[in-house]
Amino acid sequence: MAAEQPIPVYTNLTDLYGSLGTSLNHAEKWNSVAEEFQQRFGRKPAFIARAPGRVNLIGIIFHITKAQSSQPAILTIIRIGEHIDYCLFGVLPAAIERDILIAISRRPNIHAEDAPGSVFAENMQTKYTRQVFAPAPRRRASVSEEEVRLEEWHLDINTKELRWESYVKAGYYGVLINYFAGGSNPAPVDILVTGTVPAGSGLSSSAAMVVGSTLAFLAVNGKLEGNFTGNGPKITKGQLVEMAVANEKRVGVNSGGMDQAASVISVPSSALYISFFPELSASAVPLPSGAVFIIANSLVVSDKAVTAKRNYNLRVVETLAAARILARRLELKVEKTEKVTLREVVGRLAGEVEEAGEMPVEWLLETLKRMEREIECLKPSKSSEEGQMGVTMEEMIEMSGLTAEEFHDVYLSWVEVEATHFQLYKRAKHVFSEASRVLQFRQICLAAESSPSSPMDVIKDLGQLMNESQTSCNELFQCSCPELNELTEIAMNAGAFGSRLTGAGWGGCTVSLVAEDNVDSFIKKVSATYGPYKGLHGEALDEVIFATKPSSGACVYKFE
Repeated sequence: MAAEQPIPVYTNLTDLYGSLGTSLNHAEKWNSVAEEFQQRFGRKPAFIARAPGRVNLIGIIFHITKAQSSQPAILTIIRIGEHIDYCLFGVLPAAIERDILIAISRRPNIHAEDAPGSVFAENMQTKYTRQVFAPAPRRRASVSEEEVRLEEWHLDINTKELRWESYVKAGYYGVLINYFAGGSNPAPVDILVTGTVPAGSGLSSSAAMVVGSTLAFLAVNGKLEGNFTGNGPKITKGQLVEMAVANEKRVGVNSGGMDQAASVISVPSSALYISFFPELSASAVPLPSGAVFIIANSLVVSDKAVTAKRNYNLRVVETLAAARILARRLELKVEKTEKVTLREVVGRLAGEVEEAGEMPVEWLLETLKRMEREIECLKPSKSSEEGQMGVTMEEMIEMSGLTAEEFHDVYLSWVEVEATHFQLYKRAKHVFSEASRVLQFRQICLAAESSPSSPMDVIKDLGQLMNESQTSCNELFQCSCPELNELTEIAMNAGAFGSRLTGAGWGGCTVSLVAEDNVDSFIKKVSATYGPYKGLHGEALDEVIFATKPSSGACVYKFE
């Protein structure tokens, strides 16, 4: 299993650069970070931790957030499969070459006034100022024994006003509570953060920041010695994912683990098939040669704090309500207080045994086809205004078989939503069809490994699935926006095999599959056609549209 492999560590830069991809000058970037650390702190770093961003190739996913942030330029992943992870269906992200780098070293000259584990944190982006903070051990007299057992450290993170250092603190927090219980103290350190992905672009930048921070504090405090030397216990990729998921909750993000898994477990030239049911698992899916992915930022930022009740959170409630209504129609057992998901409905209908693992792909695909017929029951039973496929709150509650009070307790007491009609049919149709596309994308890639088929034929088939996904995201899940639609249309006219939004939608980026020998021409055509790119040149243009190949996951470089 990929999650059981140890976190990779390097002492040879040639080996390190070879794992990252070829679209960027990685040597120049890493050297720049090391030299800047030397200039600011008077010595070279002991380690540089890297965590890539991700892009979703097919299949949309997002998470309910308690607070939003003003993030630094940090990184993400490419994925396919939008808004189906919280329904527990699989997704296909891939790490991208752009990443977060965190240089770190113990502070050699410790003064009496330095608190244990104090951190001097700086960011290479000049708009972010130096931050100094230190964890505080909890006094046993001030908390219950249970609280002491769970967390012996406190590090202040204001989730109402998240700043770049909040993500550094979140990563640090996990290292403190997992490795510094019982009275030992972490080392005082200096760190320097940099990143190459624009904030708010839908490329999972916060997850990459937290993964990188967690990894940096593990390394500098000697917790990766087994990984470095090969002797003794090693920290695995799966352990890092679990820690990073828990850490990101400290900044108010309830993550399902996809973003962190993609940032940590990804391997070069491959996507990562991540399944959430019956448990979180990940496996590499080799991608065909001859094409690259081009990320284009629409420059539209969706303010989730403002729009969540109409967009982000509403989709979660609609899919959960649809799952209960389908289960009732199919006479499947669902507990009154259970938030059953669409994936669980599929499993129960097919007689899937959770202890045996995920059902075979052919079996799952066949059940998904049936579900696309069964969802007719989600349409309004009474004639309504022309073209209206949604149901009212009253109709939805009646269809669920719950009382109004019971429905509110299960589906509305924990989240705020706003709608006159709930689009249960459209949302379920998207989820089931998108889940099928993810599986088809994976099957095509796996079959191509042992097939004499032309790589270009395979790439065309993958591009078609991406186009179908974008249509579904726009028309059924309604998570696209005019700018994303325009960018995908421009991309197709510029020669892309396929183009779709990536991330939660309502803004952010598109991902396009483009022939490797057509990259420069493609970028030139898109930048000349998309209005918001007019006048952008050089680094400014490179920040909003760039090529990437699937990259390796998180790693650490140790300076000798």
